[in-house]
Amino acid sequence: MSLQKFPPMPTFEETKERFKDFFKLSRRPDGVVLAEAHTLGGPIQLSVENHRALGLMLKAIGGDPDNEILILTGSGQEFMMDADPNGFKLEEEDMPYWAYEYAYKDGRINVSALVNDLEIPTIGVLNGPGFHTEICLMCDISICADDATIYDLHYDIGSVPGDGIHTCFQTLLGVKRAAYALLTGEAITPQKALEWGMVNEVLPRDQLINRAFKIADHIMTQPRTTRRLTTQIVRRPWRQAVTDSLDGGFGIQMFGHLAKLKGVHGKQHIADVVDYVRKGKRNNFDK
Repeated sequence: MSLQKFPPMPTFEETKERFKDFFKLSRRPDGVVLAEAHTLGGPIQLSVENHRALGLMLKAIGGDPDNEILILTGSGQEFMMDADPNGFKLEEEDMPYWAYEYAYKDGRINVSALVNDLEIPTIGVLNGPGFHTEICLMCDISICADDATIYDLHYDIGSVPGDGIHTCFQTLLGVKRAAYALLTGEAITPQKALEWGMVNEVLPRDQLINRAFKIADHIMTQPRTTRRLTTQIVRRPWRQAVTDSLDGGFGIQMFGHLAKLKGVHGKQHIADVVDYVRKGKRNNFDK
């Protein structure tokens, strides 16, 4: 008998309770996990709190050997189109501390955890329009709603798009398309996203979760070791991209924030930018 026992792992029910304010977590008997991100039960409103919760949740799911596939999605009609009214109060109160503790550190963990800390296949389900879509687009398989406009707002709110969205867009779109999207805030339609290889399928919103489970059912037809090792093969390009560009991009973004000494994540500031997406415009300079 060994001199020591394995350290106890949190149960799924404990993980579910721990993250209930940020994710509705459920798991089928075969280990397929559905994580629905939310703010007060509705679409995600960006904040430092849910920013931190994402990376911690991914690590917890990845550390549970009974989890076999992760389906990651948002809640409601939109993915993320708003910011919590007080979700970035810390940015205004103590910019240097916020820039490292809540932006640079947490943000790097979020993206890195998705590609490095999950040994299981991932399916991203983009349930509607929004920003910070990289968390769904960088999953192994991505599907989206037929109204799920994809765009990045960083440049237009005065921030550098260096917190993972650059890695995502440059990897999926290539140099020229990514440059245009990041500099102009281009609103990419679901049809364009499918054509350009950002997503694998486009469906009506009410069919997304069922379709994700169907894909999961197919993945589950092969043995556990085959599933997990295949995941490591298909995820290698993301791991290389994260190694090459993530830390440097975050560092440049945070230098930009500190050089300005001004927060950019206010709810109204973001609302002014996303308004053009809701109006169906291609760029926020289109009149």
